[in-house]
Amino acid sequence: MTYSLHPGAEHDIANALDFYSEQAGLVVAERFLEEFERIAKLLVEHPSLGTPMTRGRRTFPLKVFPYLIVYRNLENGIRILIVRHQHRKPGHASGRR
Repeated sequence: MTYSLHPGAEHDIANALDFYSEQAGLVVAERFLEEFERIAKLLVEHPSLGTPMTRGRRTFPLKVFPYLIVYRNLENGIRILIVRHQHRKPGHASGRR
């Protein structure tokens, strides 16, 4: 099993990396990416860990950074739909499938 990223989720991650690179430096940006990848792999191994939402989606927070991963469990892995800052509006990117 593996994970795939919605193009919007790729954009979310790129925005977070840009923000952390500019505001805190490259080391913090790399830590963000490492934390995201760690959680993504954990969710692939245990897809039911996240909190259930509507339309078959689940959420799971990053531990160190104030971001949530919104994903859907598929037969061959998970599809990461949104990587959302926790202080953003809850409906951010809710139309992604």
